[in-house]
Amino acid sequence: MTRLSRRGFLASSVALAGGLTGCSGLGSTGPTGEGSADGSDGSSGGTGSTDGTGTAAGDLLPAPVAGDPDADVTVTAWEDYACPHCQTYSTTVYPKVKSDYLDSGSIRYEFHDFPVMDSQVTWQAANAARAVQVEAGDEAYFTYSKRLYENQRRLGPDVYAELTDGLDAGGDAVRQAATNRTYDPTIKASRQAAIDKGLRGTPAVIVDGNEVAWENEIAYAPVRDAIESALNG
Repeated sequence: MTRLSRRGFLASSVALAGGLTGCSGLGSTGPTGEGSADGSDGSSGGTGSTDGTGTAAGDLLPAPVAGDPDADVTVTAWEDYACPHCQTYSTTVYPKVKSDYLDSGSIRYEFHDFPVMDSQVTWQAANAARAVQVEAGDEAYFTYSKRLYENQRRLGPDVYAELTDGLDAGGDAVRQAATNRTYDPTIKASRQAAIDKGLRGTPAVIVDGNEVAWENEIAYAPVRDAIESALNG
């Protein structure tokens, strides 16, 4: 079983430039045997194959969406499944966003992969989640994403399969997508989009084009205030 490396967690302890809180490994060349900062590890990334559902692995998948797809306010979250700060965001901030704004359909919410950590989990977990998206849809994706963060310290191939329990996604297929890194093209494209936007680390949250500024901790108040400003603007 592949577990999140100690090296990966140590990398996350460094504060981002400008005093922002979060994970950043964009300057890293990547650990030997775990994939470089651009996600390359000698694997093919699934080029030219299919995942068993009829979707070409090389096709780019859309960002998973929650809430009202047609809402006037859009929130985009850029995360890395190996980042402990993203775990904090997912387990303490996102549930409040969901109850206050998603359940009522007030906003459109998008998840984007932004691999920054020096860890194999970064890429495998993202691939597992994308396999769930393909097999079972966006709602299942967000359920599975929650489970990934809740089990962050023990993630590995067997856990990726285990966490599909109760979802319309096959555990073996999800495990295979994770270890083969079937959806690397989508994840790499998402990462490049984050870099092009000038994002420096994770979690990054953007509300209608404006990035939420973290101060000393990952907290709900800055996200809430940005959403309220956009809704009332």
